[in-house]
This record gives sequence, structure tokens and C-alpha cells, in this order.
Amino acid sequence: MDKQTLIDNLNDDLAGELSAIIQYITYAAKATGPYRPQLVQFFLAEVVDEQAHAQFLANKIVALGGEPVTVAHPVPAAKTNHEMLEKVLAAEIQAGKNYTLRAQQADAFGDKGLAVQLEDMVRDEMGHSDETARILRDWPL
Repeated sequence: MDKQTLIDNLNDDLAGELSAIIQYITYAAKATGPYRPQLVQFFLAEVVDEQAHAQFLANKIVALGGEPVTVAHPVPAAKTNHEMLEKVLAAEIQAGKNYTLRAQQADAFGDKGLAVQLEDMVRDEMGHSDETARILRDWPL
């Protein structure tokens, strides 16, 4: 694993975190129905974690000599609360997979501190996906 590839991969992760921030804020605004207050609270509470991940990634990219991206990945369109939760679940699962791979790459690069932080981020993303899956479990269609 060379440094530029690691920087590029971390920038892809940063674009994903920026997308997650936008996704959660947008979905909070779009939530409707009797569960709106709970969904708004759920979505907005996730922004804090995603923002912390984005800040960590941007700082690490700079520390490695790179330039952090400023453009997010596209946010998936969703019309209903159920669709929003499904899109969030898919994004959180993918982020967990990405950070698992990135932790392995950081280890291969020789940056144990980065690997450990990325493993902590895997834990965060899996916690988000577990919570979202539980909300969806008995969601009426």
C-alpha cells in the first residue's frame, strides 16, 4: 500500500462521510407522518458521528500530505420514511465494509494509529446499521 493510494482511498471515505451528513440532514427535513419527531431526532443525532468521522479523515489526509476532497458522493433519493431508512442502512453497511478494508490498508502501510481509529469507525458504523435495522424490523409498509 503506497501513501498516495491510501490518501485517495481516505478521500473516497471522506466523500462518503460528507454524503452521509447531507443524507441525514435532508432525510430529517423530509421525514413525515406519526414517527416524524422520532425520525428527525434519529437522523440528526447521526450527523454528529459522521461529522467527527469526516473531520478525522480530513485531518489525516492533510497529515499524510494530501488535499481533502470537498465534494460529497451523491445522496440516494428516497421518498418515504421506509425508503430513507433503507438507504441509510445500505450506506452504513457499506461504510463499515469500507472502513474494515481501509483499516487493513492502514496496517499494510504501517500506520497502526490510523488502523485503530478506522476500526473504531467500523464499530460506529455497525452500531448505526444495527439501530437502523432494528427500526426497520417491524416497520409497516
